[in-house]
Amino acid sequence: MKIKSRNVLRKTDQKALVNDIVEAFGDASSFEGRKLEYVESEGQDFIFVDGEPVLFKIDGKIFPTVKGALKLNPTRRIVLVDPGAVRFIINGADTMSPGIVEADPAINIGDLVIIVEKAHGKAIGIGRALMAGKEMVGGKGKAVKSIHYVGDEIWNLEQK
Repeated sequence: MKIKSRNVLRKTDQKALVNDIVEAFGDASSFEGRKLEYVESEGQDFIFVDGEPVLFKIDGKIFPTVKGALKLNPTRRIVLVDPGAVRFIINGADTMSPGIVEADPAINIGDLVIIVEKAHGKAIGIGRALMAGKEMVGGKGKAVKSIHYVGDEIWNLEQK
């Protein structure tokens, strides 16, 4: 993934971003006093925090990357998967409903979600909901379309 431009965010822009994060995910204390940069790449825009891609822009909305979800530890828009699904998801597969053990009931079709493995409670992927959260557990077929996962191009993107 090739980076087109990098710009350090002004203090006012940083405050607005932190307020948006707090509103959406509850906590942004891990961003205080850090270097925040807006990074444009081929097809994807990011917010880097101290050189790591922590947030990215999808359809005009800011959402955490997997690294961002690991730092923010969000409690909303979570899809919890069993250990058997992990190896498929980290290889880029979409999340299938039989592998889901729990899902935020507030998730609607088309929402961005964070895929979390049950054993350790760690984020392993980001995706788009293909069904409502209430229907994901115990259903059939694809529940979440994979967008980003551990070990992919975004996970390995780093600029110091």
